[in-house]
Amino acid sequence: MSFLKLIPLYYLLSFTFSLHIVLGQSTSSPDPLYHFCFNSQIYPVDGSYGKNLNNLISYLSFNVPPTGFGLGSVGRQAETRVNGLALCRGDVKSSDCKTCVVKATDEIRQRCPNDKGAIIWYDNCLFKYSNEKFFGQIDNANKFYLYNINNVTDSVSFNKKTKELITSLSTKAVVSPVLFATGEMELEGGSEKLYGLVQCTRDLSSSDCKKCLDDAVSELPSCCDGKRGGRVIGGSCNLRYELYPFVNA
Repeated sequence: MSFLKLIPLYYLLSFTFSLHIVLGQSTSSPDPLYHFCFNSQIYPVDGSYGKNLNNLISYLSFNVPPTGFGLGSVGRQAETRVNGLALCRGDVKSSDCKTCVVKATDEIRQRCPNDKGAIIWYDNCLFKYSNEKFFGQIDNANKFYLYNINNVTDSVSFNKKTKELITSLSTKAVVSPVLFATGEMELEGGSEKLYGLVQCTRDLSSSDCKKCLDDAVSELPSCCDGKRGGRVIGGSCNLRYELYPFVNA
C-alpha cells in the first residue's frame, strides 16, 4: 500500500485492482479519473493484434457517439482478436461523447502500450478492451472509489438518505433502455438537496445491472461513510451522489 500523488490536491490510495481517491472538490476535468492495465503481453504495434485494436478503436469512435454506447470484436483468429466497448454518461451530448471516446482511446494506448487489456474512465465516458471476450459479464476486477474529504454533520441520517436515493435510482435504471437514471432528494429541513446518478454498461442484462448496482451500493459504507460526495466506479456499473447538481440538463 502506498500513497501516490495524482495531481495537486488529489491523492491516490492504490491497491492491486481497486483504489480510493480522496477529493476535496469536483473531479470534472479533461484528465482521466483512473485506469488499469491488464493481460500484460508484449505485442508489436504493427502486428495483427495492434492493427485489430486500431480498427476496433476507429469503429467505436464512429459508432458510439450517436447512442452513447457500442461494443465490437475485431480479428478472425482467437489469439489476435480484440474485444472492446465504450460507454458515455447518459446525460452527455453526442459531440462531448465523441470527444471523450477519442481522448480515452488515445490516452489508454499511451498508458498501457504493452497490454492486451486495459480500461480507462473519464467523467464523461469509459473505454475498455481485452483479448478475452467479456461482454455480458459483470466486471468485478476493475473498480475504484472517489469521495469528498468533507463530512456531513449527521452521518447516520445522511447515509440512510444516500442509500435510499441510489437504490431508487437503481430500480429505475434497470428498466430503462439505456440502463441509466438520475434524480434528487430533499434532505431533512429542506436546506439542501442530494443528487444521484447510476449507470450500467448496456451489454449487461437488467438483472445483472441490478446485481452490479446492488453490489456497488453495498460498498458505500466502506468507501464513503458520511462523505458529502462519493462514487463507486467499476467496469460494468457506477454510482455517484453529491450535494450539488452535477448532471447536464
